[in-house]
Amino acid sequence: MKIKQIIIASTLLVSVASFSQKDELKALKKIYAKEEIKGADLTEYKSLVAKLEPIAIEEGDKIYAGFYKSMTPVLEYFALDKTMTPLQIQMAMMKFVNPKSISDLAIGLNNTLDYEKKVGKKIQTDDIIETIGFIKPDLLNYAIRLGNEKKHKEAGAVLYSIYQLDKKDTDNLYYAANYAVNGQDYENSLKYYRELKSINYSGEKTLYIAKNKVTGQEENYTKKEDRDNLVRLGTHTNPREEKEPSKKGEITKNIALILVELDRKDEAKAALADARKENPDDVNLITYEADIYLKMNDTENYKRLINEALAKSPNDKILLFNLGVTSGNANQLEDAEKYYKRVIEIDPKYTDAYLNLSDIILKPDAKIVKDMNNLGVSTKDQKQYEVLKAERQKLFNKAMPVLEKAYELDPTNEVVKSNLKSVYSFLELNDKVKAMN
Repeated sequence: MKIKQIIIASTLLVSVASFSQKDELKALKKIYAKEEIKGADLTEYKSLVAKLEPIAIEEGDKIYAGFYKSMTPVLEYFALDKTMTPLQIQMAMMKFVNPKSISDLAIGLNNTLDYEKKVGKKIQTDDIIETIGFIKPDLLNYAIRLGNEKKHKEAGAVLYSIYQLDKKDTDNLYYAANYAVNGQDYENSLKYYRELKSINYSGEKTLYIAKNKVTGQEENYTKKEDRDNLVRLGTHTNPREEKEPSKKGEITKNIALILVELDRKDEAKAALADARKENPDDVNLITYEADIYLKMNDTENYKRLINEALAKSPNDKILLFNLGVTSGNANQLEDAEKYYKRVIEIDPKYTDAYLNLSDIILKPDAKIVKDMNNLGVSTKDQKQYEVLKAERQKLFNKAMPVLEKAYELDPTNEVVKSNLKSVYSFLELNDKVKAMN
């Protein structure tokens, strides 16, 4: 008898909980459907969400409990006092908009969409799609702001959530991966890049460009008709097109580089080996693989791959320039100088090659200065000081004509101007410094 009573009591408790959660769901749906959300509505909504979550038992109830909870930040946004200034609204949003709440929103909405697709009932589907379209621009602006604040890891997380909300916009996944790398969030960046690879993302596109008459700046458009309409209206001029190349090689490289960073070098080599099988003549992939070996201090394989790349494309100035950068970063100054000089032979107007060549020429100067500062005041040290001073003089004299050529090609380049003035100052060519000023 007692056992039966316990069973009956338990059944009654489940029934009460079931009725309770149905009531809470109805109340939440009613608040959610309001045209205008006020402070009192939001308070009641949050209270109902808190009550519903622990008692939701059935799959559908759990899904909708998660949906209403994930939508809380959206309702908080609607409940804001719209008479506030944009800055005040932005400050208020910071209390409830963050990478975690955006991630929860993406999970909640996607779970609801998947469930309604499975059961064949569109209860919230249309509203969710409309909500995504409404909030997506603001979420993108939030991600950009995080990036501008150097919060790269957080920006990557937000962009990934935006991609989860709208998987047609695959560019957001690509930028999420890039931000994650910059934020040293290597595990997530690896996940994002691998997802890009799995969906066969290339990023190839044509940009339709025109100059804004008011700002004087060029603006990019993904649709030709959008650009052409602005030109027709007379607000933009100088229409042109620019093709963005495939990013597949870059993605493969980044996967491998991240694996190296995570000390998973064998996986890195395997990743590039697979890519090379698919694209055996892709010079970029060869150089990426060379970069991996360089990071592993495997000079022999590095040089083998570089020679292979140069054999396939001996006059590729971009390849040679990148080899100059890689060699300079690895402190292989003679090789870097050789590559930059070859770039200049191929394209005598390649300003950055002159600028980087001058940096390579002057790179030993830091060590010379350090050695000079470590000298004492003895006669022997003073003689060595003069020897080192002469070496510095020689370096600056060698770099000067290279920088002068860069300045001739691009007199508006502030880095070139600054470096050339520094060289003139060191060589006490004061007239030339005055002329530049």
